[in-house]
Amino acid sequence: MCGKLWCRGGRSLGERKSNIRFFTSTWEGVASLAGFVVQGSNGEFPFLTSSERLEVVTRVRQALPRDKLLLAGSGCESTQATVEMTVSMAQVGADAAMVVTPCYYHGRMNSAALIHHYTKVADLSPIPVVLYSVPANTGLDLPVDAVVTLSQHPNIVGIKDSGGDVTRIGLIVHKTRRQDFQVLAGSAGFLLASYAVGAVGGVCALANVLGAQVCQLERLCLTGQWEDAQKLQHRLIEPNTAVTRRFGIPGLKKTMDWFGYYGGPCRAPLRELSADQEEALRLDFTSNGWL
Repeated sequence: MCGKLWCRGGRSLGERKSNIRFFTSTWEGVASLAGFVVQGSNGEFPFLTSSERLEVVTRVRQALPRDKLLLAGSGCESTQATVEMTVSMAQVGADAAMVVTPCYYHGRMNSAALIHHYTKVADLSPIPVVLYSVPANTGLDLPVDAVVTLSQHPNIVGIKDSGGDVTRIGLIVHKTRRQDFQVLAGSAGFLLASYAVGAVGGVCALANVLGAQVCQLERLCLTGQWEDAQKLQHRLIEPNTAVTRRFGIPGLKKTMDWFGYYGGPCRAPLRELSADQEEALRLDFTSNGWL
């Protein structure tokens, strides 16, 4: 995954196949795309049954070019359920598992509990494990000391950090530098800053609609063209915010429809955007020159 970008997406099955084919046939920057993430935060996985989650991964594996990796979200609330889901994801074709922090009893999810959880999952997983910290959704950050300890496990290969704290990302890079461990930015909104402090890639919701541009930002960072990278990063901030914390999954799906992909409806209790919200969403893209 070093120096690569991941695209993450939604849940529809037949339409997902057509989206993947469209992604891989139209992106000028597709050579920089390492693979696809399914069952991440934008995959609506908390609203899917276990069988649906596995069916999504099965369909994506069938449609995905063999040279692109498939990273599947397998996190559940209990350690046992996470182990079982991770093993099942491997059986249907996932190359690696992205495991979100359990969070329902977040008051007891201290470093000791999380180290025990991830160690058990990694011990029993037939595929590599990527840690996933997304405090906006879970209410907790995976503590840095836990990340450092877990980075020493031979089957834990990296972390997707979506918190947006660049000093934390830099500290994780620094403290895990002697391990074979990759730090991935969890959003295109702070991708440049993450590369500047040593991250090696990103898992970006915005890549679902501006994939070539996000990959271009990666190339500019990796080749040291920081002035051009800064200009591009500035134009991606508002669209990225719009499809993540401002309008969320409904916003991302609507934008995918605009860009020629299939976004489709959300699963309840998520609701579609209002007319005013849709207008505000469009403005965030048009004002930055993307629509």
